[in-house]
Amino acid sequence: MLTQRQVASSSGRPSSCKTASQASAPRPARQCRSSRFVARKNEANVLAQPTFLAPQSRFPSSQICSASDAQGVTHNLTSLDRVVILSEALPYLQKFRGKTIVVKYGGAAMKDPTLKAGVITDIVLLSCVGIRCVLVHGGGPEINTWLDKVGIKPEFKNGLRVTDAGTMEIVEMVLGGRVNKSLVSLIEQNGGHAIGLSGKDGGLLKARQMVEKDIGFVGEVTKVDPSILKIAAENNYTPVVATIATDDKGQALNINADTAAGEIAAALQAEKLVLMTDVPGVLRDPKDVSTKFQELNIRQCRTLIQEGVIGGGMIPKIECCVRCLAQGIGAAHIIDGRARHSILMELLTNEGVGTMIIG
Repeated sequence: MLTQRQVASSSGRPSSCKTASQASAPRPARQCRSSRFVARKNEANVLAQPTFLAPQSRFPSSQICSASDAQGVTHNLTSLDRVVILSEALPYLQKFRGKTIVVKYGGAAMKDPTLKAGVITDIVLLSCVGIRCVLVHGGGPEINTWLDKVGIKPEFKNGLRVTDAGTMEIVEMVLGGRVNKSLVSLIEQNGGHAIGLSGKDGGLLKARQMVEKDIGFVGEVTKVDPSILKIAAENNYTPVVATIATDDKGQALNINADTAAGEIAAALQAEKLVLMTDVPGVLRDPKDVSTKFQELNIRQCRTLIQEGVIGGGMIPKIECCVRCLAQGIGAAHIIDGRARHSILMELLTNEGVGTMIIG
């Protein structure tokens, strides 16, 4: 019979990820997250010391891996290395086949062409092996560029964009038009099939204006109708969702992309929620990547917030993950979008590359 911890970790990394033939290959010893996590004597030890340090055998998630670096690593791999890497991914591919994974895409990974290409190919690869992906995107830098062009100065309060009527018009045009359709086009160019949507389409996202009236047309989600996403997935399309919602009167509202992705993941009862950020994950020391936690549960997250270890912009991301887990998704992941192919590295390898949060 599985223990409670094993059941919780089953939505993350399989407890045994190598076959006998793989075990004989001369590769560095590895441990799956769940087994290392269970080995800790108590939660106090986990919180006092980071639980899983990033393995030294590959690029740290705090570094941007350039195309030339990646090509150099690829050229050094033997044919056997490549086969073993594919074999390691097999249990994850089998486990997630037919399941839904919601990815929030934003930050540096949207600005750097090499990183953007890596994200798109990750999504296409997962879709090709039968994993249903939903890509939820922001577009902050692009919005700022167009606001500058029309003479509107971007303004933020408490991390939220102040969105007056003029700004809302630009936000909807850029997110639902330029950014959304460019991502759809990239997926199609790389051999996938995608459909561009906003929260307005099919009543996907309903919202109400936030209490802080001085930030304008910024909303909080009140209802998600995932029907249109399910129809797209059943017909082998990857939905690409711009985070624009409407209220009961039809007014367009700007929605935080992390929040929208979390609510969509919960409505779909997704296997995974993946938040792409510009940090390596949850760190005990924000200046030291070696202090990254590779796995946390809800109780530990709350303790770290109370202690002030988790603070600033990481708090709403953690709260988003916690809400999703409470509503039944399998696991949430906070990963560094500056690392190339970070989605595949997080989902299809034993070590992962970010912080996995479980219930």
